[in-house]
Amino acid sequence: MASPLSLFMPVIPGTDLQKMAQDLAQFQTALGEALQSIGTVHYARTLILDGAMPNLQVGAGSKPTDNYVLAIITEYDGSFDDYIGDFASQVGDVFNAFLKYVVGGAAIIPVQSNQQAFLEYLKTNDASQAPTATPIYQAYDATVQEIYAHGIKPVSGS
Repeated sequence: MASPLSLFMPVIPGTDLQKMAQDLAQFQTALGEALQSIGTVHYARTLILDGAMPNLQVGAGSKPTDNYVLAIITEYDGSFDDYIGDFASQVGDVFNAFLKYVVGGAAIIPVQSNQQAFLEYLKTNDASQAPTATPIYQAYDATVQEIYAHGIKPVSGS
């Protein structure tokens, strides 16, 4: 059964959103390769949200605000602690690159050397673990490895 991660991290007020987006974009290929090598991730995506907008979307005509949130949303197999441990070891440099933009992130860089603090930070900011979170709907109960074993190949950027 897959488990959700709905990580919502407030962006430091005054952050250059274009720079942050460029930094995130440069890691997309490496991130995809690392997530595939972990072998437990069903889906992963990042979003930049604007809490000042009714639809939360950052539009081309939007005025800069101090209400940006960086969201990382994934579904994965296994325990939260193991998943985050894999993230720290396999995708640590990606997290290091964007944590400098989020409130409290600088204190846990590099995540590879601060795995327990990184784990606690993620637990604190994971809306999936909030008391008001509803259970994840799942259309199937196969793990990523079981899906691969049936000859279904991973795709990226869909």
